[in-house]
Amino acid sequence: MITAIAIDDEPLALKVIDSHCEKTDFINLQKTFTHPTEALKYLRKYPVDLLFVDIQMPSMNGIGLVKAIRQNTMIIFTTAFSEYAVVSYELNAIDYLLKPINFKRFSQAVNKASEYYNYMNKQNHSEDKHIFIRADYSLVKIPMADILYIEGLADYLKIFIKDRQTVVARMTMNDMVQKLPVKDFIRVHRSFILPFKRIESVRSNSITIPEKEIPIGKTYSKDFNSRYRQ
Repeated sequence: MITAIAIDDEPLALKVIDSHCEKTDFINLQKTFTHPTEALKYLRKYPVDLLFVDIQMPSMNGIGLVKAIRQNTMIIFTTAFSEYAVVSYELNAIDYLLKPINFKRFSQAVNKASEYYNYMNKQNHSEDKHIFIRADYSLVKIPMADILYIEGLADYLKIFIKDRQTVVARMTMNDMVQKLPVKDFIRVHRSFILPFKRIESVRSNSITIPEKEIPIGKTYSKDFNSRYRQ
């Protein structure tokens, strides 16, 4: 069960969230607050797993509230303004909901929170079959078995996925390597990470996969040749 509170200066908006939470069997909405300072006082004594936070509030906006929270808490922003999507991405929010919030969209957001919560609380992450990436202003779940290859572009990555739109994420190649199991994936170039299972052939300094030919970087050739022979 995911414990939660909601903060919004509009009582009607809180009623909508309360109603949606009542229809969701894995969310326990413990309290609602119209004043952010009261919510912060509550959180210092009673930490929760998830916050529903309105961005625009008169006394303290949702951004300031989230920055003031010391514990690691999942955040779902609620707002009437779509331009705040960028802010939610920068603050690592699970999702953001545009008002008026319908139940279908609410369910999508809390299901992401549930999946991320279960992922973070597993004892052995090596058994996970998917990863979570922050992209498109929310948290994206990607099955590792469906990753075709990953290409690095400056501060961004392009994750090519079977039968799905390519995911573009702002993160480094080193950060991505840390998320992937060593036995299944390898970095072969400063700009490419591959799953071993997709390698069809290796010739000289290049690797053939079904989608394209990938160069082997000089820095990575020794490690690749050693592991590939195994």
